[in-house]
Amino acid sequence: MSRSNSISRWVSFGPQFHALLRIVTAFMFMQSGTMKLFAWPMGMPPDNSTAVFGTQIWIGGFLEVFGGLLMLIGWWTRPVAFILAGEMAVAYFQFHQPSGFWPVENGGVAAVAYCFLFLYYSAAGAGPWSVDAWKSK
Repeated sequence: MSRSNSISRWVSFGPQFHALLRIVTAFMFMQSGTMKLFAWPMGMPPDNSTAVFGTQIWIGGFLEVFGGLLMLIGWWTRPVAFILAGEMAVAYFQFHQPSGFWPVENGGVAAVAYCFLFLYYSAAGAGPWSVDAWKSK
C-alpha cells in the first residue's frame, strides 16, 4: 500500500475517532459526578464525603453523571454538550480562576479541557456511534 493510501485510510477513520473521543470524554467526566453523588470510586476530598443534596456541588455532580451518560450514548448531544460546556465554564471561573491566572497553577486544566470539548460537541454533534445518528436514519 502506498503512503498516500495509508494516509487516506487513516483519515477515513475520523468519524469513528470523533465518536470514540465523545465516549471516552463522557466516561471520564461521569466519574467526577459519581464521586460527588455516590462517593464512587472515591468520595470528595479531603474526607471521602458526598455533596449535600441541592447544593451547587450536588447539581454539578448531577449534571456530570446524567449529562455525561447522555453524552456517552450520544443522545441529545448538541444541547447537552452546550449545557455541560457552560457548567465547566462556571466551574473554572468560580472555583479555579480565583486561585491563579494559569489553569496549570489553579487546578483548572480539566475544567478548561472539558469546556472546550463539550463546546466542540455542541457544534459538531455526536458522530456515527450514537443514538442521535441511529435516530436520524
